[in-house]
Amino acid sequence: MENKKYWDPYLSGIGLGLTLLLAFVLVGRGLGASGAVMRLTVWLTSLVSQAHVDANAYLAKYAGTGINPFKNWLVYEIVGVIVGGFLSGMFAGRLKFKTEHGPNISDKGRWGLAFLGGIMMGIGARLAYGCTSGQALTGGATLAVGSWAFMFSVFIGGYAMAYFVRKQWL
Repeated sequence: MENKKYWDPYLSGIGLGLTLLLAFVLVGRGLGASGAVMRLTVWLTSLVSQAHVDANAYLAKYAGTGINPFKNWLVYEIVGVIVGGFLSGMFAGRLKFKTEHGPNISDKGRWGLAFLGGIMMGIGARLAYGCTSGQALTGGATLAVGSWAFMFSVFIGGYAMAYFVRKQWL
């Protein structure tokens, strides 16, 4: 199967905006991802020590005794994102296992940096009580000043950091 072109970014943005609007209309909330990951993590913790989860008020509200951590629409949203990404890659002929990286870093180095970045983002999402998708999309759509300040900071920080890691990709 031949690789198909990527979607037009402007049409994709419109599609994402319509998806966000539908989320507000249908479930009364915006989009986000870290809530589903939090529920999975607390559920895994409860498998090891339910007593620990029950003793912690913060964790207990997610997976305390008698609470199903997967009975939340965010979990199904993330399942849909994973299935949708898989199907999109399959239909576009891009479904293959490969590691994208520049000439100055190895596969292992790229994976290590990716995991380090993911861990840092996960910790940041929990400290901020939400992820970038929830903050930027949902907060931005509701015109929350903090969300707009956050997104400008993310872009400024990303461009500033690009200077230091550019040699890994050139």
